[in-house]
Amino acid sequence: MRISEVAAATGLSVDTLRFYEKIGLIDSPPRDDAGRRDYGEEVLGWIRFITQLNATGMKQADRVRYARLRAQGDSTLAARREMLEAHRDVMRAQMVTLQDTLILMDQKVNFYRELEGKMDHV
Repeated sequence: MRISEVAAATGLSVDTLRFYEKIGLIDSPPRDDAGRRDYGEEVLGWIRFITQLNATGMKQADRVRYARLRAQGDSTLAARREMLEAHRDVMRAQMVTLQDTLILMDQKVNFYRELEGKMDHV
């Protein structure tokens, strides 16, 4: 796949894909005879995963560290699992905070609706 095809399939820009290669988030693909990048289909699943890690708030440095561990092979399975477990714990704590905040927001919205309702009757 050409870089433009990967960009279209993932929603990332060509510049972002080149940057991800530069920092080691994705492997540099082989080049065709014309020197163009020739990505394999498997890159799409990997990009989907690192994009999801980004969406969870995992720092770029941690995603790069995870990618480097992955590149080292099966000897890093435990380290990668531990990284994901630690990040999952952070996500769970964030979800509790967000849930508590959502409850507060709901209370505030209801409070303002009640006040607006009283204003309508004045």
